[in-house]
Amino acid sequence: MDGEVLPLRAHRGFGEHAARDHLRFLTCGSVDDGKSTLIGRLLHDTGQIADDQLARLHRDSRRFGTAGEGLDFALLLDGLEAEREQGITIDVAWRYFSTARRNFIVADTPGHAQYTRNMATGASGCDAAVILVDATRGLTEQTRRHSRIVSLFGIRHVVLAVNKIDLVDNDPAVFWAIAEDYAAFAADLGFRTAVPVPISARHGDNVAGRSPALAWHQGPTLIEALETLPVEDDRLTRPFRFAVQYVNRPDETFRGYAGTVASGRIRAGDRIVVNPSGLSATVSRIVTWDGDRASAEAGDALTLVLDTEIDVSRGDVLSLPDSRPAAVEKFSATLLWMDERPFAPDRAYRLRIGARTMPVRISRPVEATEALTLNDIGEAVVDLTTPLAFDAFVDDPALGGFVLIDRETGAVAAAGVARAPLDQARNIYRTAGAVTPEDHARLNGHRGGAVWLTGLSGSGKSTIAAALERRLHARQVRTVLLDGDNLRHGLNRDLGFSSADREENVRRTGEVARLFADSGVIALCALISPAAAGREAVRERLTPDRFLEVFVDTPLDACRARDPKGLYARAEEGRIADLTGVGSAYEAPSSPDLTIDTTLATPDAAADLILRTLIARGWLPAW
Repeated sequence: MDGEVLPLRAHRGFGEHAARDHLRFLTCGSVDDGKSTLIGRLLHDTGQIADDQLARLHRDSRRFGTAGEGLDFALLLDGLEAEREQGITIDVAWRYFSTARRNFIVADTPGHAQYTRNMATGASGCDAAVILVDATRGLTEQTRRHSRIVSLFGIRHVVLAVNKIDLVDNDPAVFWAIAEDYAAFAADLGFRTAVPVPISARHGDNVAGRSPALAWHQGPTLIEALETLPVEDDRLTRPFRFAVQYVNRPDETFRGYAGTVASGRIRAGDRIVVNPSGLSATVSRIVTWDGDRASAEAGDALTLVLDTEIDVSRGDVLSLPDSRPAAVEKFSATLLWMDERPFAPDRAYRLRIGARTMPVRISRPVEATEALTLNDIGEAVVDLTTPLAFDAFVDDPALGGFVLIDRETGAVAAAGVARAPLDQARNIYRTAGAVTPEDHARLNGHRGGAVWLTGLSGSGKSTIAAALERRLHARQVRTVLLDGDNLRHGLNRDLGFSSADREENVRRTGEVARLFADSGVIALCALISPAAAGREAVRERLTPDRFLEVFVDTPLDACRARDPKGLYARAEEGRIADLTGVGSAYEAPSSPDLTIDTTLATPDAAADLILRTLIARGWLPAW
């Protein structure tokens, strides 16, 4: 090492400096850029390594090290045996250190492309990033990818640490060329601060103290740059948001809604609105582990008690009346793809955002022609099955970030950030009715809901629905029959039989059924509804306890033999190309509430079975 590094005064732990602010940052960059070595050096030079750890580091450096006779500081963080043997970081390692000016929490994230998802996990909770670049290689594709991910997850302050500057003879021309290249690349990433610093993590040059070897550098050391980066926490200045994580009802005397305040403040006596439903109430109590409080603010974990019982479920977002989130069913997003399987528009995904999980349909913008594969970042359109309380990520990271889950494999397919609403609901809020579904149920003497009969043409759906309607009418149950063919003569007359039109046919029918169900009416829906995702979307829209899926599982040969409308004959003559079950696919329910084969049961017997099920599930009284 050229010259002597001036050491920084050591400060152990957070305990004695708890009053100071803290900065959460991550280190990222390509494999072998020196991220783990840098953090190990920071821990060593700030006095965070205990004597026994230092002794073990000496032993491990002789066994696993890559620094010759010197200490291999990367081994302080590469805790997994696989990491030590391969000399790479696999998992995210969190470490803590402090200086006289600030406390730090640092994440050592993987540089290998295979573990980019782990790097993204680290980025999601940080205030700043140290982007490492190997001075001998300059910017790499992984440098650019990590920088885009850092930007994607809202980090606005970065330090560009040009490491291994000693391997290019501490040449300032090399440093400034890399700094200028990065500045040009990052111009559109939205960084507010980007401080370039030349360092040698192995030798400690310009890390925690200055070195004569880099006397030409007039800027800050790495520690000085980190000590002066802004720590921005605007959660208190943003509107009040509280995502309900759990409905706490231990007995009949208490009903509360547990969660953590994502932003803003709330006080006992404040009027709140439940989003997206629009129901409102007043906060009567703010309950915490330490007892009741008069107020709470961002970051507080608590249970809110309301003055009246209204419909509030896990995933609902509470806000103040004058600053509600939008209620949307479609929004634009940016995705970081994390799955080995590439994105496919016909694949079923689930969205997990805030405390809600729901099925969604993902598509790409028309102008997005490139594939979306592992580690790619791309734009997408998210179509929801039910309204969502929406805040863009830039306005509220806690509620604007999400993950996509592949419904087939259960794997996390992508992490994403919500950008903007795309439907007409951008400035429209749901208004709660003065009469609740529970009020309607008490008046009618039964609950509202939807009985959804699905199956091939000719399976007997409409016949069963008619028989069920007669039985319910005889019991003075309020019903409406929504037959697929009848709807296509009116509400859905503008729709054809493409996949998109069939999907819209099911969506509209489901919306009408929901309106009737909310009014205490039992909607009997008889339509083919060939796509499983469409039926699942209706179930989610109504909520599962108000949706009964009946699979009329009549074999295709029996349906073809009946052919009450002559559709199969015309399909065989080539006059109908897309008849479900013949020219287009029918996705049978995987777990219907009831399955009926009309070759084995008469329509009356089938209707009786459904009636008994409705009684058993509490939709109807037993009389």
